[in-house]
Amino acid sequence: MSRFAILLGGDVVRTPRLDAILAGTRVIAADSGMRHAAPLGIAPELWVGDFDSVSQSEIARHGAVAREVFPPDKDQTDGELAIDAALARGASGLVLVGAFGGPRADHAFLHMSVAIRLAERGVATMLSSGVEEGHPLLAGTEAGYDYAPGTLFSILAFSALSGLSVKGAKWPLDNVEIAFGSSLTLSNEVAGPLHLSLETGRAVLLAHPQPKKAG
Repeated sequence: MSRFAILLGGDVVRTPRLDAILAGTRVIAADSGMRHAAPLGIAPELWVGDFDSVSQSEIARHGAVAREVFPPDKDQTDGELAIDAALARGASGLVLVGAFGGPRADHAFLHMSVAIRLAERGVATMLSSGVEEGHPLLAGTEAGYDYAPGTLFSILAFSALSGLSVKGAKWPLDNVEIAFGSSLTLSNEVAGPLHLSLETGRAVLLAHPQPKKAG
């Protein structure tokens, strides 16, 4: 299995958990996502985008990294271009780093949508900022997650959901129907081994694996 990390433009906090996730991955940076490489201690093999969000001094500083330059007027985001480059290199798994936060809420929404689309194509995909993690949930999902008790999480529905079960949570659910736009699956907490199953629909599990602060 060839796993790639895609460095995106959102916020990133380096944590031991993120270091472990990135261990052994190949790395491609998308435009301003290159700024995360040095703080994370990783070296991209490719840098793609229209480079409208980086300075000439930044480009010169990373002159040893191969670049693919695209025009600003294009039909894909820089992140999508980086993902395509990883898939062309045989990626079977992706970590979208910096997929949340930053100045563009529309990009965060897009990254979660892209993760769902990739998962539907059979490409194992997760999203991370170091303090938040996202996992696509598809029809037929039966999965466990290694989050410690006390971890906060939400299930963000991208459609109506049916047959959703949540075990190992402070507020478990058993084979429920969730209307699109419902807040029922927001702000839950891990209470034991977390296991999710879903019969139909699309969603993203959004977890906060950093320890919850006391008080």
